Amino acid sequence: MVIRAEPIVAVGRLQRRPATLSTWLDRGSVFSWLMMAPPILFLVAFVGYPFFYGIALSLEDRMVAQPGTFAGLNNFIRDANDPVFWKVVSNTFIYTAVATLLKMVGGLGLAMAMNQQFRMKNLIRALLLLPFIVPTVLSTVAFMWMLDPAFSVVNRLLMQFGVPKPGPSWLGNPILAMFSIIMINTWRGLPFYGITLLAGLQTVPVELYEAATIDGAGGWQRFRYVTLPILRPIILIVTLFSVIFTFADFQLVYVLTHGGPQNATNLLATYAFDIGMGAGQLGLGASVALTMLPALALLIVAITLYLRKKS
Repeated sequence: MVIRAEPIVAVGRLQRRPATLSTWLDRGSVFSWLMMAPPILFLVAFVGYPFFYGIALSLEDRMVAQPGTFAGLNNFIRDANDPVFWKVVSNTFIYTAVATLLKMVGGLGLAMAMNQQFRMKNLIRALLLLPFIVPTVLSTVAFMWMLDPAFSVVNRLLMQFGVPKPGPSWLGNPILAMFSIIMINTWRGLPFYGITLLAGLQTVPVELYEAATIDGAGGWQRFRYVTLPILRPIILIVTLFSVIFTFADFQLVYVLTHGGPQNATNLLATYAFDIGMGAGQLGLGASVALTMLPALALLIVAITLYLRKKS
């Protein structure tokens, strides 16, 4: 028997493609980091640097246009012993809690109303964004005129219903002034809540409502057991953003009341500005501003843990 020897064919190694820019960008990790780099650099430049500079400033006894001296925690101790500071803290929490609750309830009702079928629906949805689009200072000046004791449109309407002249002083009474800025903040924030929750409502499958109706669920039961559980994560995220924006609100309060009367509407943001820019005590003003950080950080952590637990 003859055995033929077949030539052994060597299998060469696959040639590696030359590393080019396109092949480098095709890697998922490289492309994702390139997309994340601009926002990260933006945050570092315009958020990170001012934040850490504010921390350093709060540890100094520093006046405007003068070199600072290290003071440790003295500025925070001064804040803790200042009765006006605690009044401002109380104002800030009341303002944020009431305004956020009103925006959440009103925004949810607005979203459910806008989710119905009616004529000129798209036009009305677009008009809902007007309070959110109009610049804060411009709308606040308009409200200042509407609430003016001498030329108040609101008081003129109230007089038609028997309120004695000249009507309430909306910005001169401490309780009414707080009520006024809460209502104006609610008016401005309703579109943000309404449009965001409307987008969430449109993702709810119609089949769920049909199944609930077949099982005998009424309107309130469909809302409680179908709509609300699906919207809960969206409501929490929108509430988180609303609390951050409301807690640090500055323009509306500063233009409308400037913290008055008698610090009744002074918030942490306006009080920190008055101390830092008005009185020229930069270190003390920075310490007041930084007191907002622990409350907001705890809120963010709590909502994040809750969402992670639910997911």
